[in-house]
Amino acid sequence: MTPQLYFFILSFLFGAVIGSFLNVCIYRMPREESVVSPPSHCPSCDYRIRWYDNIPLVSYLLLGGKCRGCRAKISLQYPLVELLNGLLTLALFMRYGPTLAFAVLFLFCSALVVITFIDIEHQIIPDEISLSGIVLGFVFSFFLAGHSWLNSLLGIVLGGGSLLLVASGYHWLTGKEGMGGGDIKLLAMMGAFLGWKSIPFIIFASSLIGSLIGVSLMVIQKKDSKLAIPFGPYLAFAAVLYIFYGPQLIHWYLTLGSFSKG
Repeated sequence: MTPQLYFFILSFLFGAVIGSFLNVCIYRMPREESVVSPPSHCPSCDYRIRWYDNIPLVSYLLLGGKCRGCRAKISLQYPLVELLNGLLTLALFMRYGPTLAFAVLFLFCSALVVITFIDIEHQIIPDEISLSGIVLGFVFSFFLAGHSWLNSLLGIVLGGGSLLLVASGYHWLTGKEGMGGGDIKLLAMMGAFLGWKSIPFIIFASSLIGSLIGVSLMVIQKKDSKLAIPFGPYLAFAAVLYIFYGPQLIHWYLTLGSFSKG
């Protein structure tokens, strides 16, 4: 095994282990429970989960997706979050290596995983993540090469301000709430970590993806336009897309536009 492959495997395993903790956050934060205490336990029978039943991915397979104590079914979300965070960590490590940028973006993407699954189930985005993320993103901007505090500050203002204007305009026109404050704070957090240049891309990509998936869901479920669809997961997906492919996609789009004019 080459040293490079060894570190790639370690990065995936590290991400999966952290993903196990993210599952705790996903379950407990919307219920306003501590993510530290008590130790992990089955929500059905309160059976305290032993370390050998809490090995990322492996334990789920060995247990057949059921609690050892009461044999209640364990949600597929648990191994999915572990796998997702492991793959994200591996991809970040392959791109940035053992650098500060990797550590910062690892923290950012892990937060997005928690936000995504909480928003899907509960239609909320915890302020504990978004507001603290805005502060951390701004602080990290002083230490990252190619980033700056001004870039981060403009990202916060543009990210939060743009969605605030959209939400205010929609409310003024319709008298209804069209976008929650959680989405506004989430985009401000993204601007803090990724800078102001990421905001137009994230808004465009998330709106496009959200429209395609939202319309498809309404057709499948035969619901009207009043169907509540959380926007946080689309913002999160667009932010990750920007981290890995943003500049390339923007360049491709601009090149495509120049060709069409020619």
